[in-house]
Amino acid sequence: MKLINISSIVLAVITLLITIAFFSWWMFKDQLMFGGDKFNQIKWMQSVATINSECKRGDMAYDLQKNILSKGVKREAVMVLLGRPSYEEKNAIEYDLGKCMFVYHGLLVFFDNNNNLVQSRISSH
Repeated sequence: MKLINISSIVLAVITLLITIAFFSWWMFKDQLMFGGDKFNQIKWMQSVATINSECKRGDMAYDLQKNILSKGVKREAVMVLLGRPSYEEKNAIEYDLGKCMFVYHGLLVFFDNNNNLVQSRISSH
């Protein structure tokens, strides 16, 4: 009986540690996966056609999202900065980041009805 209680406690502690490790990784995954480089407009534009790297623009995505794309920026200004999007609809545009860590990713940029930036996020497909 005492062996069962000890193994239950050990299992609970291991489960807790795995849960903490997973959520820590989840909180910082964008910075770890996409935070390698500062945003460079020329490199961003040239990366569209490159075949040298599968993760074409991924290294710049975190810096772009956190430091450059701020709320309230006009849609036209985002498109001047980043070029033609890969996908476009009324209130959102998406830029292809390439295949990063075995999954295709994109930078989604959302706008309100006045074409002001509301939010941006890195998505996986």
